[in-house]
Amino acid sequence: MNKFLALLALSFLVACGGGGYKSASNASRTPSATFASGPISKACMASDRKARSRQLCGCIQGVANLTMSTRDQSMAASFYNDPQKSQDIRQSDNPNHERFWLKYKDYGQTAKEICG
Repeated sequence: MNKFLALLALSFLVACGGGGYKSASNASRTPSATFASGPISKACMASDRKARSRQLCGCIQGVANLTMSTRDQSMAASFYNDPQKSQDIRQSDNPNHERFWLKYKDYGQTAKEICG
């Protein structure tokens, strides 16, 4: 199932377009790319993490769009401002939190594989 989700996510990201690099031969052309936007992307870009970039935040949002509901994405996005909340959810005995955490772990692993 994880391989299927990773393949599906990769297909989605490829369909979104890609950047490219500028060399002397194509320096005058600016490559265009479309990146996913949503609650996780916005929280990622607003964070103070050094590795954040439009490309990375858009990529992880694209994976979230494929693997989590809008409600789950909102909860995951809240972890950027309140990291303790993620630990509280992870350690909770609430069945809804347990289900969310399993999906969140799968999302994180898929995002790591696809977005690097």
